[in-house]
Amino acid sequence: MDPLIERALSTSRRELLCRAAHGFGALAWSVLAARASAAPGGERLLRVFEQGAQSLGRGAALGALHHRPRAERVIFLYMDGGPSQVDTFDPKPRLRAEHGQPIGMKIPKTQFDDVGMVLGSPWEFQPGGTCGTPISDLFPHVRKQADRLCVVRSMVSKFAEHSAANYFLHTGHNAAGRPSMGAWVGYGLGSMVEDLPGFVLIDGGLVPPGGAECFGSGFLSPRFQASTFKADLGVPNTLRGTTAAREAARRALARILETERSFEDQQVEAALANAELACAMQASVPGVIDLSGESDATRRLYGLESDFEPTRLYGQQCLLARRLAERGVRFIELTCRRFAHDRWDQHANLRAGHGDHAKAVDQPIAALLEDLAQRGLLETTLVVFAGEFGRTPMSQGTNGRDHNPHGFSIWLAGGGVRAGHIHGATDDYGYFAVEDKVTIYDLHATMLHLLGVDHTRLTVPYSGRDMRLTDVHGEVVRGILT
Repeated sequence: MDPLIERALSTSRRELLCRAAHGFGALAWSVLAARASAAPGGERLLRVFEQGAQSLGRGAALGALHHRPRAERVIFLYMDGGPSQVDTFDPKPRLRAEHGQPIGMKIPKTQFDDVGMVLGSPWEFQPGGTCGTPISDLFPHVRKQADRLCVVRSMVSKFAEHSAANYFLHTGHNAAGRPSMGAWVGYGLGSMVEDLPGFVLIDGGLVPPGGAECFGSGFLSPRFQASTFKADLGVPNTLRGTTAAREAARRALARILETERSFEDQQVEAALANAELACAMQASVPGVIDLSGESDATRRLYGLESDFEPTRLYGQQCLLARRLAERGVRFIELTCRRFAHDRWDQHANLRAGHGDHAKAVDQPIAALLEDLAQRGLLETTLVVFAGEFGRTPMSQGTNGRDHNPHGFSIWLAGGGVRAGHIHGATDDYGYFAVEDKVTIYDLHATMLHLLGVDHTRLTVPYSGRDMRLTDVHGEVVRGILT
């Protein structure tokens, strides 16, 4: 018998799979390397590609959209800690009238069970725009954008503890391990561009309770998790690292290819997609994060020349979000800045804590809405402003507010939502949603709907059943759609 034939017949299945894996990998590698070398700065890109890096990849679950989309992308302004609805977008005169008195209603057990007297808002409310939506003096710049806002005053959540509520807001589940809404969007729709991630987290420096799992891919492929860009506009986390770290990434890929136990199509596909995207990002990201080409007027609009440093820094985040949006990133999330106060979580010193956080984000957020509108992007960009829950109408101690998941406010703008509109209502104290309640599941269903996706049909098989972002719940909130 021919020696070559004899050797082939004696090869084990395990050895054959291992050798074939290397061959298929080499074929894909040659295509990717050729593409990299042909790109601008090709030699440098090829070196980076060969070193390896970790990032987000391509892919879509849907062969086609379920219906005509109103939005192409989402910018999620995550207000970590829970802004107080009765101090921001839901004025309650009764709180002023009964300030310092026991609350005149039966209340549930609060997070810290430190129930004080009724606490009137320290801030006045003024009507904004031609629609007249009342917005507090915490947000004078956002108030000027009132005609673009759809304020939902009847949000409810299931959880009053930060980590569980953060997971719920981001993933539709109260524990770690589920895909973030940004990952679901990437899984369902894929990316609009080849040289940037589909899901970008602009990290303001404050890690929320629950940590990075809030922005992970859970049981979806790792390629759908968030790629983190630092708010200092340095090189994104996905491209940071020493030569040793990149060598470790390269070796990790080699182990996937060489170890039968780890040889899974999804892992190999994700690793190759990550390497390909990281290679492309080396050319695209420096131009995206370089704000030097922005006009002086734009820089002033976003507050980049503000005397208050947190405003300048959050202004950079919002401006970067606009630049990512216009370059085709599908889902962009911004986290809060880290400075003196503990997020929006004011159990004490409400005036200073909410005051400083609002001052940090007010001008940049208003600028983002104005800038998107001027560039014709707001119509196809869904902007969402939300925390994980709200605050109680009575005080915790003497000058703070406890957690309240029973009725709170968020707002949306652009992307097919009704502008200059108020949806739902809370009771006279601002404690419970009493009209047109909107659950987190409903919010997720509505966001997907505006992107052209039926939330009941965007599923992935896992643990014996078809999983979805909204679990078995959720209804599209038709009342806020145009």
